Amino acid sequence: MKKLVIFDLDGTLAESKSSLDAEMSALLQDLLKRVKVAVISGGDWPQFEKQLLANFPVNGLLDNLSILPTCGTKFYKYANGWEKIYAENLSIKEKEKIIHALKEASNTVDFKIEKTWGEVIEDRGSQITFSALGQKAPLEEKKTWDPDFVKRKKIKAILDQRIPEFSIRMGGTTSVDVTKPGIDKAYGINKLKDILGIEVSEMIFIGDALFPGGNDYPVKQTGVVSISVRDPHEAKRIIETINACL
Repeated sequence: MKKLVIFDLDGTLAESKSSLDAEMSALLQDLLKRVKVAVISGGDWPQFEKQLLANFPVNGLLDNLSILPTCGTKFYKYANGWEKIYAENLSIKEKEKIIHALKEASNTVDFKIEKTWGEVIEDRGSQITFSALGQKAPLEEKKTWDPDFVKRKKIKAILDQRIPEFSIRMGGTTSVDVTKPGIDKAYGINKLKDILGIEVSEMIFIGDALFPGGNDYPVKQTGVVSISVRDPHEAKRIIETINACL
């Protein structure tokens, strides 16, 4: 019997930077009545508040929900309000080095970006995120920019050479996430194990970037049962199946 179901957010529970729809919110609330749930994604805490928590009523079910922003480099639990358990923040020097490398890499690859919306490189404290079209780019623009990850793989290859001392992963629809070495979603899974007292064998992970280089891929290293989905629609059907089994 599984005791914890862990989800990615963008591309799994919701479209990129979009809120959960009513059906997904209802399915997750049903799941929270049966097991503990965690959501671990590249976005920072404000993004979770907007996309996920704004669609949840404040009730006893939140006690069963864990939030891990910025690929598990932060951890929040609910106890009469949301409490930050930890944050593996980057130093100023580390941030400067990562940002410089991201700028060089994005200027080196053989494609041009004609228009951006909002910040392209965002400091999330424990993670630096490169969003090729900007943080506020329209969803349709983002979906068509790099659907096969070819462009971001080129950026990642350059970063792997220039800043090999950091963890570099692709996530969302246009983003590349950089964190401290070893501080990734696998780290988040192990923190869930320690903090919640739930064994990895009692967990399930569901995400859309479980391929090599994707920001969900480190999860596989923990041995947790992992289910790959293409989009929120497919994730809904899996949640329905889990609810029925439980």
